[in-house]
Amino acid sequence: MPFDPASLTYDAAGLIPAIAQDAATGEVLMLAWMNAAAVARTLETGRVTYWSRSRQAFWVKGETSGHVQRLVELRVDCDRDCLLALVDQEGPACHTNRRSCFYTALRDGAEIEILSPMA
Repeated sequence: MPFDPASLTYDAAGLIPAIAQDAATGEVLMLAWMNAAAVARTLETGRVTYWSRSRQAFWVKGETSGHVQRLVELRVDCDRDCLLALVDQEGPACHTNRRSCFYTALRDGAEIEILSPMA
């Protein structure tokens, strides 16, 4: 059956959370937002496209930084209200130049930086 991005459950702003995960390692890289058009563009182009809430514009990951996310597979959760994008990540995924946006751990009541910026 053909996939229709309109079949997903979006929030009041028309957005759905999308988790990017490295397809080869399983590492969780980042979370961003997509609208139906961004989902469609991602599937059409194979380049992961998000919706920037701050700029109110499409954001093709890596378009300006060169840190491209190529879609390997897009998965839909059981409630159809969250996406998992398995990606081939080129370079860092985080705007802080780290491999993952999840570079701070909470351990023994303290925040610990567990990933340094990439060289």
